[in-house]
Amino acid sequence: MPSSADEREWNGMIEGRVAILVKGYPRLSETFIAQEIAGLQDRGLQQLIVSLRQPQEAKVHPVHRRITAPVLYLPEYLKDDPARVKRGREFASRQPGYAEAEKLFQADLARDHTANRYRRFGQACVLAAELPADVGWLHTHYLHTPASVARYAAAILGLGWSFSAHAKDIWTSEAWELSEKLDSASFGVTCTGTNLDYLRSLAKRPQQVELVYHGLDVSGITPPERKAFDGSRPFRIVSVGRAVEKKGYADLIRALARLKDRNWHFDHVGGGTLANRLKEQAEKAGIAERITWHGSRARDEVFELLARADLFVLPSRIAKSGDRDGLPNVLMEAQAHRLPVVSTRVSAIPELVEDGRTGLLVDERDPKALAAAIARVIDEPELALRLGKAGEERVRSKFSPEPGLDRVAALLGGALKAEAA
Repeated sequence: MPSSADEREWNGMIEGRVAILVKGYPRLSETFIAQEIAGLQDRGLQQLIVSLRQPQEAKVHPVHRRITAPVLYLPEYLKDDPARVKRGREFASRQPGYAEAEKLFQADLARDHTANRYRRFGQACVLAAELPADVGWLHTHYLHTPASVARYAAAILGLGWSFSAHAKDIWTSEAWELSEKLDSASFGVTCTGTNLDYLRSLAKRPQQVELVYHGLDVSGITPPERKAFDGSRPFRIVSVGRAVEKKGYADLIRALARLKDRNWHFDHVGGGTLANRLKEQAEKAGIAERITWHGSRARDEVFELLARADLFVLPSRIAKSGDRDGLPNVLMEAQAHRLPVVSTRVSAIPELVEDGRTGLLVDERDPKALAAAIARVIDEPELALRLGKAGEERVRSKFSPEPGLDRVAALLGGALKAEAA
């Protein structure tokens, strides 16, 4: 493994570009990907962003404005641009690697005969036809659909490819598909130790997968001076996350309903398909008037809420589909604001939050334990201050994005250099 000095030495010295495949761009819920793209840009790596979907959000994060890489949008649905898809298929069919790509596709299709599978192969053909000549490597974020496109396109063109695996893409994919993608990719990284152990258990070459925490740049966050809560106002609880099953907000509503005798107010930030159901749940529990549903908000508005809050809660759980959080940026942002946090023992959260030292952790799907943890922070103001301070120190010292960015830049720069040799 190259040293940090070796990694920095490669910055800006490699000709050619890496195509970065993502499911959608830009996305507020995936700012960690944008931060990596920006970090690689800062290290001199030239990139082309390839998105499987059109933009779906009006708001963007400040990091998106920093990124100068052009974006190639593939046809989201093949029926949307049949002429473009036809040109892609005709180009792909003339390439020496097409037979291998077709073989991979047919093997996948036999086990997953879905429209989605046809769409990914069609997108791969378009990508192969439209990929600029100076792109020498494919790197995909997520091991599910974007990796399928990358794998097929790489086979068509005879290029190498690699991946960054995160959470949903790992835990909602079939083991057979993960194994075959791991064997096909040259290397990959993942952002949690839990992910790493699982992926290595499926790989013929376990060491090809590395642990790289994506970290978070918290240098621009100045935490407020926290004072012990004295009970003279409502205790402010905040959470930031989409209203989807894996975030566990139904458990939080049940927990807050157990704390009706306390003086608190809850602020939630984020959209999501379960928002209306959660509001109805709060109404039935008799606590609706003590909750503000903010919907999606800009980063500075979120940070204002964090600065005013007394506690951050993220009740993550493993969804029925297997989907789960990885290492949530929102927890790191809360800790950078010197906020005490309460969360669950799910996925990589215990890698960030040390129970009793930098936050409090409870088991998933346990509203009673969640309520008890929240009550403890309300009742023990000195504990809240101590957790907040220790959490801030840990996230700033242990979860800087710089080492991870150096390593990913080295891997991709090395891959480009090898391809060009």
